[in-house]
Amino acid sequence: MSNMVFDVDICVIGAGSAGLSVAAGSAQLGASTVLVERGRMGGDCLNTGCVPSKALLAAGKAARRRRDAAPFGVTYAPPGVDFPAVQRHVQEVIAAIAPNDSVERFEGLGVRVVKGSARFTGPREVAVGGTRIRARRFVVATGSSAAVPPVPGLDQVPFLTNETLFENPELPRHLLVIGGGPIGIEMAQAHRALGAEVTVLEAARILPKDDPELVALLRQRLETDGIAIREGARLARVELGVDGELAAVLDTEHGEERVAGSHLLVAAGRRPNLVGLGLEAAGIAHGPRGITVDARLRTSNRRVFAIGDVAGGPQFTHVAGYHAGIVIRNALFLLPARVDYRAMPWVTYTEPELAQVGLTEAAARTAHVEDVVVLRWPFQENDRAQAERETFGLVKAVTTRSGRILGASILGAGAGELIQVWVLAIGQGLNIKALAGMIAPYPTLGEASKRAAGSFFTPKLFGERTRRLVHRLARLG
Repeated sequence: MSNMVFDVDICVIGAGSAGLSVAAGSAQLGASTVLVERGRMGGDCLNTGCVPSKALLAAGKAARRRRDAAPFGVTYAPPGVDFPAVQRHVQEVIAAIAPNDSVERFEGLGVRVVKGSARFTGPREVAVGGTRIRARRFVVATGSSAAVPPVPGLDQVPFLTNETLFENPELPRHLLVIGGGPIGIEMAQAHRALGAEVTVLEAARILPKDDPELVALLRQRLETDGIAIREGARLARVELGVDGELAAVLDTEHGEERVAGSHLLVAAGRRPNLVGLGLEAAGIAHGPRGITVDARLRTSNRRVFAIGDVAGGPQFTHVAGYHAGIVIRNALFLLPARVDYRAMPWVTYTEPELAQVGLTEAAARTAHVEDVVVLRWPFQENDRAQAERETFGLVKAVTTRSGRILGASILGAGAGELIQVWVLAIGQGLNIKALAGMIAPYPTLGEASKRAAGSFFTPKLFGERTRRLVHRLARLG
């Protein structure tokens, strides 16, 4: 397609979750659409992120279920782990989903797919090799990549990131994980469940964006599983021993400490993919966190939008899809749609899962001073959790004294599913009485959310004033 010129309504750069959603939506709405992708269709989520990581976690869960079946009266021989077969499972899951993101599907929707690296040559044009694309609106959706911290010696040793982890053919004997965010913690638990020793090295505290009370409970479970977690770890350097063994050297108050392992996973955050885009030629402002956007996801060049990880906001696939809807409304329908993250959830897919929407207790107290009510309901008080032996966990919600829901945190089995009723409640501005009054089927884990919501009314319902009222009404016959 050299020396070709396309004049279209929408040009999308990047075929990850965000870009694919915009391209599919705009083409089906009748807009002429070009999609540019230099790598694999589906981007990070399909190929090296959400999909393979959850597939690996599922393999670890399968092994755990066999080990933990004895309380149900079911026993198995110790599970054997064929790690190359585990990795084949991961690749089969990717392959099963890939047709949804394929060139063929999108061309069938009417999208023209151009393979190659896009570079802005001006405010209204990009070049892909010898092909030039002029568009009424551009959408930059190039995503992010694993960040590599400036640790001395890291460039001298072999290490894994999420981009190479799922091609590793052997189960690590001892996996060292640099970074205690969601990726690091999920992959630590997955590998531990499959039989590896695991040590997590985190400079601050693990999962810093989540509620500390629930993170502390999760940390307890992870350590019970045998994962060594070193928070506040000061990493002096990484080195390779004469025997080929890796080592992370920590700077402690008692001097240097050497933590040896067979494999090293770097999960220390993400960086936006900006290199080679020629943003300056298009007048698009950007910085270390990504492309600068306003609440409508417009860049400093009003013809160009940026969405997903590259826009510097929350780095989740569901946020990328949400961004796509905002851009379609702005670019095609000329509606002033704006992002609103107040009801934006996230989940760490450990076992048990950890889910959050809205404000944590600490953030709520900062924002509302004393006007905060904290509600809790433990999983051990839920009958379905008892039947399933999934009693480790807690539903925690924060509201105002008037019952306005500010946020919810859930640690427990299926937390990613259970959080959704709280997402709806916050998004629709429901009062806590709506959740307290809903009819939940019995026995379900979802009852825990209803019971947590109902506890908002317990002090008043069973208080002395109510007792006096019932007594007076009883005297009326």
